[in-house]
Amino acid sequence: MADTTELVPELLEAGVHFGHQTKRWNPKMKPFIFEQRNQIYIINLDETVLQLRRATEFLQEVTRRGGRSYLSAARSRRRKR
Repeated sequence: MADTTELVPELLEAGVHFGHQTKRWNPKMKPFIFEQRNQIYIINLDETVLQLRRATEFLQEVTRRGGRSYLSAARSRRRKR
């Protein structure tokens, strides 16, 4: 995985730091919230990078042992104008 100093700007550019609206509060997310702006939670990208590293290490270990993994991504919803 890329160095943290390289990864954070990429995540910012991709808009990863924008979280859910504040009215959809989930207390379990508190450690991952950087701040709140305009009724949107801003995600802590340093914590995001740490968790991405942990996930990468876990998947590497699973596959090293001969296990399989399945990754699925959701399609983003966009309103038609």
